[in-house]
Amino acid sequence: MKVLVVGANGQVGKHLVKFIQETDDMEAKAMIRKEEQASYFKDLGAEPVIVDLEDDPENVAKAFDGVDAVVFTAGSGPNTGPDKTMMIDLDAAVKTIEAAKSKGVKRYVMVSSFDTTREAIQSAPESFAPYVAAKHYADDWLRRTDLDYTIVHPGGLTNDEGNGKVEAAETVARGEIAREDVARVLLETLKNKSTTGKEFQVVSGSTSIEDALKSL
Repeated sequence: MKVLVVGANGQVGKHLVKFIQETDDMEAKAMIRKEEQASYFKDLGAEPVIVDLEDDPENVAKAFDGVDAVVFTAGSGPNTGPDKTMMIDLDAAVKTIEAAKSKGVKRYVMVSSFDTTREAIQSAPESFAPYVAAKHYADDWLRRTDLDYTIVHPGGLTNDEGNGKVEAAETVARGEIAREDVARVLLETLKNKSTTGKEFQVVSGSTSIEDALKSL
């Protein structure tokens, strides 16, 4: 299986590409924005592809040639304004969903925010509400497709070393999770076909990732 990782140069994306390359039956195609980011992925044996997610949909879709699945883990980042949030977390997400449809890539895994319900938008701090709203509508766009999707809602992200133990369910108590473990969850999601058509929240816990996803 060849997996296109959108946002591969992010912290979760880098972990995911590395984990994919360590498997026997998957390989990663790393979507990045700058040529100088390519060497990291080449050293892992992954295929880098340089795409600006704010480019026109046709150019974005070219990256989907020859892939079997896509993981969207891109984000505008914490230091940008609502304009970039709209362009990356919503518009770029929709462009990749539409690209998957046009290129016949059925498997699509979305990394979302922990809670993207309408209630979460209304209760979010003013500075955070545009991000939650963008994720809300990107998730909704994906749900309305016929793609084999999974939407992953991780808790607060940390740079702690992962331990492969999580709590995952449709709803869980708010908590934190290491970015490394989010990447492991994404890898297991790709492996586990029973996650198709589902979405779940995930935080650090006491259950192995494989078992936690099996119980969804």
